[in-house]
Amino acid sequence: MDLVMVLISIIVVLLLVNAFKNQKQGKNKHFPPGPTPLPIIGNMHIMDIRRPHKTFMKLAKKYGTVFSIQTGMSKSVVLCGYDTIKDALINHAEFFSERPLSPFFLEATKGYGIVFSNGENWKVMRRFTLSTLRDYGMGRKTIEDRIIEESECLIQKIRSYQGKPFDNLTSINAAVSNIIVSILLSKRFDYEDPTILRLMGLVSENVKLLSSPSVMLYNCYPFLAKYLPGAHKTIFGNIRTFHDFIRRTFTKQKTELDVNDQRNLIDVFLAKQQEGKLESTQYYHNENLTALVVDLFGAGMETTSSTLRWAILLMMKYPEIQKKVQKEIERVIGSAHPQMEHKKLMPYTDAVIHEIQRFGDLAPAALHSVSQDVTFRGHFIPEGTSVIALLHSALRDMEYFEKPDEFYPGHFLDSNGNFKKNEAFIPFSLGIINNN
Repeated sequence: MDLVMVLISIIVVLLLVNAFKNQKQGKNKHFPPGPTPLPIIGNMHIMDIRRPHKTFMKLAKKYGTVFSIQTGMSKSVVLCGYDTIKDALINHAEFFSERPLSPFFLEATKGYGIVFSNGENWKVMRRFTLSTLRDYGMGRKTIEDRIIEESECLIQKIRSYQGKPFDNLTSINAAVSNIIVSILLSKRFDYEDPTILRLMGLVSENVKLLSSPSVMLYNCYPFLAKYLPGAHKTIFGNIRTFHDFIRRTFTKQKTELDVNDQRNLIDVFLAKQQEGKLESTQYYHNENLTALVVDLFGAGMETTSSTLRWAILLMMKYPEIQKKVQKEIERVIGSAHPQMEHKKLMPYTDAVIHEIQRFGDLAPAALHSVSQDVTFRGHFIPEGTSVIALLHSALRDMEYFEKPDEFYPGHFLDSNGNFKKNEAFIPFSLGIINNN
């Protein structure tokens, strides 16, 4: 009986809060339109939980390129189409450059690292990350050499199956992870090493679980969901396990640290801790280091390996395109190792790679937050409102892509077969947040 009364009390409180919020927002008639929400659950009943971008595309046809959606008691604004997204993130960047304070990710990261941090912490970690990655080879010859060496290992692994069917997920993930780990830890793992298999497994499981209903429930009602079982608890446990590994690693590196011979990103971060500056205490602490390494490992592995697997799948599905790519590779590169300098001589291959990213649609949406009240395209959006930039809609925009729902490399080729840029190609968003 006591439990029933508690549940009834919770429902009554939620209804009252929901009514208050709706009444408050109802005073502003210029808030973006959207489907009518139900009490407590909002519009969750019409959402495709696994593929919310599909729901948003349908709603955009009815409500326009700027509309609202309510999950639980929280309203968000959705931006659809390249022109609308560009207008917000470029022309109105000062209003849309903040990140939303998602209860789930706030609990998972405590606001540390780079992917889910905000404000000055994000600025410091972003500046440090970009500078250090450049110093350790990103975009330079040194990273090319590492990629070539690792690709040879991957090729040998694939050949070891002697043409028999196998699951390429683990091998590709391990190859990509080793490139990232070389920058973070100056280390390479064998593809069967239980440590790398465990770390990759944690990341892969979390990525799959992030689209589960319990994560959405946590964001809507964190005070209630944290006491309930579900995928969110598995994700939090996986993150703790990953954090424990990272802490053990940099604790060991700290005892071996030579500030005059900094070998990798962790060494550089640890050296920053010893500078004795105010910034060292405020930002270069162990919590930020742990979250930063996890961010770089997870984000780098998942996006790159998924792109490679999309490439394999699409080349199998379209053998005529595969033959054209192979012919260009043989003509330009031959038996040599591929280098970035070859890129400008291979317009068709470059177009195919871009089309793989467009068609693969790895990040269907980017999350932002409004930093101050703004009137955007005739709609008033109050400060703190979460904004969903639907990148999927830009990559499928008929105004910029001739055959948006097909795999068509011609999207990135001119009439003479030369590579052409397409401004609506924004697989990882636009503006300040995209420069992580």
